[in-house]
This record gives sequence, structure tokens and C-alpha cells, in this order.
Amino acid sequence: MNKEIVEVPVLSAAVRALGVPLSLVTKGAGLVFVSGTPPLDISTGKLIKGDIEVQTEASLVALKHCLEAAGTSLDNVLMVRIYAANSGFYNAINRVYANYFSVNPPARSFVPVASWPMEFDIEIECVAVAG
Repeated sequence: MNKEIVEVPVLSAAVRALGVPLSLVTKGAGLVFVSGTPPLDISTGKLIKGDIEVQTEASLVALKHCLEAAGTSLDNVLMVRIYAANSGFYNAINRVYANYFSVNPPARSFVPVASWPMEFDIEIECVAVAG
């Protein structure tokens, strides 16, 4: 098996600049793995501030961007994990999420977390079939 590190325009450089020891996207064994993706602006790499719906939208746009950089799409997502800083965000997150996975949604877990060392309230990760 060969592991491939996928370079995601703007976002991979933003993660490297933070000094976080991870690859945003990897491919191997016919699958694409996207690391927990906070609400990053895909044109600047900066965090997008706002309420949980704004942050969820930004995270999903960034996730889609990551998948496309790896040659796949939201349609090929098998599993999603949503990490949120407050379980009370569940319904608001679902309202936005449903716009991206309205037909045949993937398997999913929702995980409340205490906090992150940066200012955001959500991260979304996924596993997809390679394009």
C-alpha cells in the first residue's frame, strides 16, 4: 500500500504555518482521509468567525475543498465525524449539514468536546472513497 499526502491549495500551507503535526488529507487503499477541519476560509486559510451555523458552513466548504483536492467529492463520503464544543449546537449543525448530505447521507458520529486551543467551535473529518 502506498500512502499519498494530498496538498490542498491554501489550507495545507495554513496548517503547516500553525506548526500542527498533521497532514490535512491522505490517500491510501482506495480511500481518502480528511483530518478534522475547522471553519477555515479556503481562499485565505484563516479561521472564519461567526455563530455555529456560519462555522459549520465554513467547515463543510473546507471539507469539500479538501475532497476535491484529493480527486473525490462529497458524494463519495462513507463516514463523517463532527466534533462540536457544545452538544446544544446539534440541531443548528444538522440544519446546515443537511444541505450538503441531503440524499443518501454517509454514516456519521457527533462528538461533543471540551474545547480547542484556537477560537472555533467545530471540526469535521471524513473518510471517502477515492475518485
